Amino acid sequence: MSLATPLRGFSNIGWQGVGRNFIGFPAKPPSQNTELGPRGLVRLDMCTGDLVSFTGAAAQVWLFAFNDKGRAAHDALGLETATSVDLAAVNAGPLIGWSLAQGGTAPTAATEIAVSDLQVFKASAAVTLWVALPVEGACLAAGQSQPHLTVHLKQQAPAQSKLPPVLGHVHDEFTVKRGSAQAYALKAGQMLQIIDVEGQQCSDFMAFNAAALDAGHEMMIDSTATRSMVHRSYPGPGLFDKFYDRDMRPMLQVVQDTCGRHDTFGLACTARGYEERGFPGHLNCSDNISHAMDPYGIARRPAWPAINFFWNTWVDQHSHHLMTAESYSRPGDYVAMRALEDLVCVSTACPDDLDPINGWNPTDIHVRIYTPEAPIQRAVAYRPKEDAPMTVSHESAFHPRTGALTDDFAPARDIWVPVSYQGIGTLAEYWACRDKATVQDMSGLRKYDVVGPDAERLLQLALTRNVAKLAQWRGTYALLCDDTGAVIDDGTLFRLDQEIFRWCCGHEESARHLKDLADSNGLQVQITDMNEALVNLALQGPRSRDVLRKLCFTQPQVPSVDQLKWFGVTVGRLHDRDGAAFMLSRTGYTGELGYELFCAPNDAVAVWDALMEAGAEFGLTPMGSAALEIIRIEAGLAASGGEFLPGVDAYEAGLGFAVDLKKTEFIGREALERNAKDPRKVLKGLIFDGDDVPHHGAPVLIGERQVGVVTSATRSPTLERAIAFVRLSVEHAAVGTALEVGQMDGRMKRISATVTEIPFVDPKRERARA
Repeated sequence: MSLATPLRGFSNIGWQGVGRNFIGFPAKPPSQNTELGPRGLVRLDMCTGDLVSFTGAAAQVWLFAFNDKGRAAHDALGLETATSVDLAAVNAGPLIGWSLAQGGTAPTAATEIAVSDLQVFKASAAVTLWVALPVEGACLAAGQSQPHLTVHLKQQAPAQSKLPPVLGHVHDEFTVKRGSAQAYALKAGQMLQIIDVEGQQCSDFMAFNAAALDAGHEMMIDSTATRSMVHRSYPGPGLFDKFYDRDMRPMLQVVQDTCGRHDTFGLACTARGYEERGFPGHLNCSDNISHAMDPYGIARRPAWPAINFFWNTWVDQHSHHLMTAESYSRPGDYVAMRALEDLVCVSTACPDDLDPINGWNPTDIHVRIYTPEAPIQRAVAYRPKEDAPMTVSHESAFHPRTGALTDDFAPARDIWVPVSYQGIGTLAEYWACRDKATVQDMSGLRKYDVVGPDAERLLQLALTRNVAKLAQWRGTYALLCDDTGAVIDDGTLFRLDQEIFRWCCGHEESARHLKDLADSNGLQVQITDMNEALVNLALQGPRSRDVLRKLCFTQPQVPSVDQLKWFGVTVGRLHDRDGAAFMLSRTGYTGELGYELFCAPNDAVAVWDALMEAGAEFGLTPMGSAALEIIRIEAGLAASGGEFLPGVDAYEAGLGFAVDLKKTEFIGREALERNAKDPRKVLKGLIFDGDDVPHHGAPVLIGERQVGVVTSATRSPTLERAIAFVRLSVEHAAVGTALEVGQMDGRMKRISATVTEIPFVDPKRERARA
């Protein structure tokens, strides 16, 4: 049965209307601009007639051009003959992986160009262009090179396809038209990619064990078993990444997911559901699935359970109702899964035009099947802002070493970092940091170089500390606040030279805020994103200095390891003057004596190996984020989303020590000065009488009245009790006050605790200052 004839339609993609703006779903512009930082790399798929040009401050740019067979095609852009290049100067992993997937080898030659506003390259044929911005590692560590590049792509004609680039060798692909379903077979090891072509389109999915079907049994994905096995609503890339059947046998492994919001609770839409709403005869996914599965002898059902990809649902925590709204899926978003056994599958393009689940606008779904050897790594989408271009998470430069030690990874912004090391255990990692030394991949940290004659003026205006007092080779912990005094971001600012600063922080919002301030105040300053150019390790614990003494060479004009005081910074090399360069700071997130090392990605493995070799006699142990979370709470260190978040000022976040009200001007100063005089809430600690750990957001009670909220909590191995950060009304924040934290809806269970100061461990910071 066909759909009714539409007379007028609409799409949420690019919608900017009165009272309703879908800013997270921008329309694709005909001209695309991509920003590249040091060592950055970007791929452009160009069609005949497309134009590419470059602007920015870069001494040289490398161009790698290939035809549709993966062979060099520099002539398609009129480029000069390629010359030999050293890929160690760029983060070449994506380029090498793509080239290998095309059946080629790692590229060794590129066309080198100097950036000029007058240079425009026109494609005379379809070509894949990789643009790279090379920088040597030693220059990065010292902050001596901050090139940046904007790549401008102007398409001759709007792209006909909104499909994402292929992930590997395609075995088969087809489009599931709106309001229909299609069945297909998968062999064990093959990769399946289900793509939302236009955005905000639900696709019901079901898979059956092919061998069981041959034996007359319908063994399919069981959503209840899956939720029980992965301990969440649906699996995602990482440790808990599989769909299971009713016998808890894994059927599919989720490898990539760029949307991250799906449904495993509701049925595929049914005829009955439409009939009871006054739409008899409406197309529905359940009937479509039954029809598509007829050739496989699968019994028809009036209502099919399904994995509803891209359907945005959640369970209301108070009413427990199943809620739904517009999909988060953007054009080209997808889920990629690997078949773990031979399967028969079915995918739909949901016909629902009555609800927000498809944005009231049913569209197509595209399916690709890849061969088993396709080199597809696990990934989730990352967007630093709702309207920012999507990138997918990737492995850290330290992964060749960490990946051999653990499978327990989680994305830290756009990088996979270890949560724990199964062969060691979170508790052992914790005690290693307390008693000996640990090394942790912290490459998810955001890093920005701020350079120029007005760099100090900009940072003085933006940060809560007095930057004018910051000497070369020193750092300071500081806050970036808005005009209400709420903390936008926190981080450590290092001064590497008179006009060169490095801001190491938690979020990209720092860069947007700094850029806006520089623009609005007409400042001569350059802000460079160093996130892809510098990776970093945290070396923490009482024996960390002993480890560094064995491997760190410093020139006489910079501080040595033993000369570094708390928050000092220097530039070192491995072993001697010719070793790999790295920036070394005496900082950390543990409250222990500790250091952080920042190096170029191609030096990462060498730095890791040198640390592990030097640290063997001191008990150096890898540590993951789970142990760090325990330690940072014990140490009284705040975290974004916990202690500080929108609407919470610096004092309420427990960060007043980082606010210098003696400065005459910085963003948020007036609000913070006012709030400091008459505070309403303060951050305090709670020590519990037992081991019950409350969750984030749990209410803090005195009698029947709520007087605060838990912001972070853990069980302290040192104190052998549960502890928590809490934001309390000042009237009930005195040390020694007995309070309770509510659990089970905040009322059904209570756990008793006593107010204390923070930090919980080493309150005078004597360990970090050692």
